[in-house]
Amino acid sequence: MGINTVGVVGLGTMGAGIVEVFARNGLNVVAVEISDGALDRGRANLTGSTDRAVAKGKLAAEDRDALLARVDFQVGLGALAEVDFVIEAVPEHLDLKQKIFAELDRVCKPEAILATNTSSLSVTEISVATHRPNRVIGVHFFNPAPVMKLVEVIKTVVTADEVVADVEALCARLGKVDVTIADRAGFIANALLFGYLNHAVAMVEARYATREDIDAAMRLGCGLPMGPLALMDLIGLDTAYEILDTMYRRGGRDRRHAPAPLLKQMVTAGLLGRKSGRGFYTYEKAGSPVVVADELTPAEGTSVEGARAVGTVGVVGSGTMATGIIEVFTKAGFEVTSVTRGGEKSAKLCEALKVNLNKSVVRGRLTEEERDAILNRVTWSTNLEHLSDVDMVVEAVVEELTVKKALFASLDEICKPGVVLATTTSSLPVIECAMATQRPADVVGLHFFNPAPAMKLVEVVRTIRTSSSTEATALAVCDRLGKHGVRCEDRSGFIVNALLFPYLNDAVKMLEASYATADDIDYAMKLGCGYPMGPFELLDVVGLDVALAIQRELYLELREPGFSPAPLLEHLVTAGYLGRKAGRGFRDHTGR
Repeated sequence: MGINTVGVVGLGTMGAGIVEVFARNGLNVVAVEISDGALDRGRANLTGSTDRAVAKGKLAAEDRDALLARVDFQVGLGALAEVDFVIEAVPEHLDLKQKIFAELDRVCKPEAILATNTSSLSVTEISVATHRPNRVIGVHFFNPAPVMKLVEVIKTVVTADEVVADVEALCARLGKVDVTIADRAGFIANALLFGYLNHAVAMVEARYATREDIDAAMRLGCGLPMGPLALMDLIGLDTAYEILDTMYRRGGRDRRHAPAPLLKQMVTAGLLGRKSGRGFYTYEKAGSPVVVADELTPAEGTSVEGARAVGTVGVVGSGTMATGIIEVFTKAGFEVTSVTRGGEKSAKLCEALKVNLNKSVVRGRLTEEERDAILNRVTWSTNLEHLSDVDMVVEAVVEELTVKKALFASLDEICKPGVVLATTTSSLPVIECAMATQRPADVVGLHFFNPAPAMKLVEVVRTIRTSSSTEATALAVCDRLGKHGVRCEDRSGFIVNALLFPYLNDAVKMLEASYATADDIDYAMKLGCGYPMGPFELLDVVGLDVALAIQRELYLELREPGFSPAPLLEHLVTAGYLGRKAGRGFRDHTGR
């Protein structure tokens, strides 16, 4: 079927964006609202967006004028009698959408395709309000629709194949990437995104970490365009609540989709995010993206009050992480004593550091003199006794609790009083390392991310025995290193891994259920949510065995049924499919 004239019902931010997408690509659009006032607001949304595009040089003035000329603004659904395709973009209320579809069924010509832009409601339940459920389909655009490349095409069990084909062709004409999936709660993107967002809200509610630290952790640790709480404010807390509630009721009542109580309280209080001027953050005014200070904004300079002086640092370990940590500290001017388990390991570590620094020289980031000065700040040793006079020790040994506990017990005997003892563990309990010593107040987690020289984030993990002075010292060291230190409690996964790996695990479960392919899931999260990598691309990079180990730790500590490792992940690891390092994971990396 040729689609030349389309209708859009509802001209809020999303609806106006969809109108712009159609009109930009040469389609005539009938844009419909419920009243003259709503129609004027919708027209203003469209003209404001296109005027901004012209101001930024992304749209020529004559193209804007031609675009607007293709749009016919009308009040009432009766104006849609002759369109080939109509999509609604009204609020996420099933009864409202069903009412609109019943009227569209009466008004539109029999061959017209009726589409819903719902992000979470059942397309099937919407379709049964019509006498043509075989011509009803979900077409989920992402906000802002003119920018985001992804469209989720949702077919019900009765949607006609030719309708699906026509809509896929329409998406291609619009320059969008479509993924076609069945009607399931949350579809792909929201099903994976909102469990993660809800978990972040629960962290704030439990005062596990601040809103700023959670958002910074996910931006800097995962390369996400926005932190989860800032994203919730952008989406709208009321919208997020409705999506989560719908997913909980329709998606098997997974507790991870049960809206956090704090979310409901904020919605009731009118704290809806950017659109109301206040949500998790406070904004300059309603609708503004500019964040302003409020009563929860941290005061300047208080985070490192009481910090001890640190001039010399010991680094224990011989792997990639140890190399990176030595490089980070020496570049920042610290004197470093590196301790490994043998002379051969020290030699390899020294050579690895030289290779890294030489790359920086070649790239113009260091001079040869600076490189030599950095190398001169390192003392190489195989004896822990050489750490007797350092101000801080950072261990970067294998992720085995018995090994780490034995090391901390030895450091307790060797190091002078007041030395900060830090573990770089990414998943083990810091308190276990602390209690292996007689000075648990001096033990803290310093979780660097790999590669340490490039990654800006460090998670500073305090146990219930960590002193405020020790935490302040760790944060002050992060500042001197040029890293962004985020504070959190000693809980499995800390911030980043606790939020990241359940999301990855959910993606594996989605693949295991044959709901979508790995490629489509990756496309959905990259193009629909702006993630730098899809979940399966990331799993292959991280290592499936690493992901499984972290997910098991999360499940064992939190006992949340939704955190149980996906059986497919366990089976792949058992079969040796570990990701890039093994040549095969969710994809083949052997080059064949």
